[in-house]
Amino acid sequence: MKILANDGISSVGKEQLESAGFTVITEKVAQENLASAVNEQGIEMILVRSATTVRKEVIDQCPNLKLIGRGGVGMDNIDVAYAREKGITVINTPASSSQSVAELVMGHLFSLSRFLHDSFKNMESDDFSTLKKNYAKGVELRGKTLGIIGFGRIGQSLASYALGAGMDVIAIDQYSTPVNISVPLGLNNKIAIEITPTTDLKSVLGNLDYISIHVPKQADGSAVIRSAEFALMKKGVRIVNAARGGVIDEIDLIEALNNGNVAGIALDVYENEPNPKKELISHPKIACTPHIGAATNEAQDRIGEELAQLIIAQFGPK
Repeated sequence: MKILANDGISSVGKEQLESAGFTVITEKVAQENLASAVNEQGIEMILVRSATTVRKEVIDQCPNLKLIGRGGVGMDNIDVAYAREKGITVINTPASSSQSVAELVMGHLFSLSRFLHDSFKNMESDDFSTLKKNYAKGVELRGKTLGIIGFGRIGQSLASYALGAGMDVIAIDQYSTPVNISVPLGLNNKIAIEITPTTDLKSVLGNLDYISIHVPKQADGSAVIRSAEFALMKKGVRIVNAARGGVIDEIDLIEALNNGNVAGIALDVYENEPNPKKELISHPKIACTPHIGAATNEAQDRIGEELAQLIIAQFGPK
């Protein structure tokens, strides 16, 4: 069986699939040529990350398609329900990238707290003494409260890092089931801390020094954080969105930054990828990264392995 890994796959995952008898094609196919390439080359499985989309039109044009795999968590670039209606298996890898995304968020939390993103931009062009004065009012993470909106695998991984850094963590989720968070203490020791999420976002927004968002794109396309939510936040809050573009209303965000309600935000995802608004990229209070939450060697190896294991389990030699 032929597999098109259109957004790439780790060498580990590719080797496992080929050892099980699959042919893995990694040459990139342009989005507009995807359906024709699948049919012409006899491809039965498509693996994507966030760049390639597999919508109803592609599904309808590819009657021999048996599987669509998403290397990562969110599957908003795939018409999942429609594919499954057509008998196509749809898989993703929710367990593989949690740590990498959590570490990116922690990096952004530290960076926002000390204005590193803006400092990097200005060191070459501005006066050293002026910059030192401009960035003199940093804050520490230890002792601050982090609100994690969406307490799945990534949110829980982030909680472990944040607790280890001495932060208090408030989880917000649609489920209020208590979760035991394992916090490593060195290489061989760890402690467990129980966190019970609240389901009432608005009631806790005013208590949060930092907010990190880890919810999927909403089914109706609406934002989770809009002007009403910004108005409830503690003045000077710092935010990270490494979930999905659109879960924060970007117009309302810029207003909240400009009026001082929000001290800074880090964005790894955008409403208009791969062409985010210029007002976001150039804003001095916004730290931007190009959707790299899962872009570590370790995460990509785990993603490739998880995809390979899922495919082999269902379609491999018995």
